Amino acid sequence: MSQKFEAEIAGNKVTGVCDPKFSAVADAFLENLKSRDEVGANVALTIEGETVVDLWGGKVARDGADWKEDTVSIVFSCTKGATALAAHMAVERGLLDLNEKVSTYWPEYGCNGKEDTTVAMMLDHSAGVPHVREKVKEGGYNDYDYMVGLVEKETAFWQPGTRNGYHGVTFAWTVGELVHRATGKRLGQFFADEIAGPLGLDFWIGAPEAVEPRIAPMIPTLPDANAPVSKFTQAVMSDPQSPAHLFLMNGGGFNFNSREAHAAEIGSANGITNGRGLAGMYAPLANGGALNGVRLVGEDVLARMGRISMGTHEDATLLIPSRFALGFMKSMDNRALKDTPDSSCILSEAAFGHVGMGGSIGFADPGCAMSFGYNMNRMGVGILLNDRGQSLIDGAYRSLGYRSNASGCWVR
Repeated sequence: MSQKFEAEIAGNKVTGVCDPKFSAVADAFLENLKSRDEVGANVALTIEGETVVDLWGGKVARDGADWKEDTVSIVFSCTKGATALAAHMAVERGLLDLNEKVSTYWPEYGCNGKEDTTVAMMLDHSAGVPHVREKVKEGGYNDYDYMVGLVEKETAFWQPGTRNGYHGVTFAWTVGELVHRATGKRLGQFFADEIAGPLGLDFWIGAPEAVEPRIAPMIPTLPDANAPVSKFTQAVMSDPQSPAHLFLMNGGGFNFNSREAHAAEIGSANGITNGRGLAGMYAPLANGGALNGVRLVGEDVLARMGRISMGTHEDATLLIPSRFALGFMKSMDNRALKDTPDSSCILSEAAFGHVGMGGSIGFADPGCAMSFGYNMNRMGVGILLNDRGQSLIDGAYRSLGYRSNASGCWVR
């Protein structure tokens, strides 16, 4: 049973609730603030829909005010989990067919080598549009219709379905526009009406202005000149036509701390929430697809959501081994990969969710009826999780009696 939790460490207040059984999560949260340069964060964990951990602490900015219970932040690619969920809800309702061609719903998309792209390919990052080659105009990411137009006329980087490459930003307009075409609602509105609203979540894809004072600004990571140079970094620096370079460098000057970015509808990158919101979104998916009278998907759709759809030894964008379900990340163990630190996300084999740039994460684990969410404001350097987020996850699995993650997934 959760108990009130209060602590102070390294000049930071930590408040919330924690079931003593999950003290390892609290210990990791405190250690992050003490020795891993955490600035401010929230971690939340539910089991069978009941909150067993909800801790917040630190500062909203270095030398700033205390992180509060209702503090939120941009969670970057954790937003993809919300967008994927919306798409699967459309599948559940018979509005989308995973095996149907995208052009059935979106005729303008079926050109330039993309004619045979299926809905499933859009979700598992094999659609062949990991970015756009045309220079994105200033502020382009914030202009939904403009970005949809760029994506629909883009020439495929590879034959769709033959390999995968992380669609780091374009996922917002490939999957997002499919949700729009299928449901008649733009993604942000669908998410608000059908997911965040019914579940009572502080979670927006397009945050209203009233929320802005609660949003903690993100603290960008500073590159370490002595850090090893990964294949991804090499591609960014040396190959202007590579998906890696375009993904990072062709963003139209996107300022993720601006009001314009928070208000936009970018279903791959600009969700505004906290750990509690992420855990709350995934809680029904950890419990058969429904919770407290709110059903998101049925059991058959849920089973498909957590199954690997595409895996590779080298993702065409990230240039690391990757494993994806239909719109969600699966456990990825790249700890042994040379010169590529912080490029793993180690969960159980049953779990599925999504990491956000800098190290936030939300996921469901139907194998133990757990949902998990973590957000923070100081970004890490790696492609996936750093030791702050992973230590919290490790604490959760150890608390549940899981024995080891040496295999690349947590096992009992």
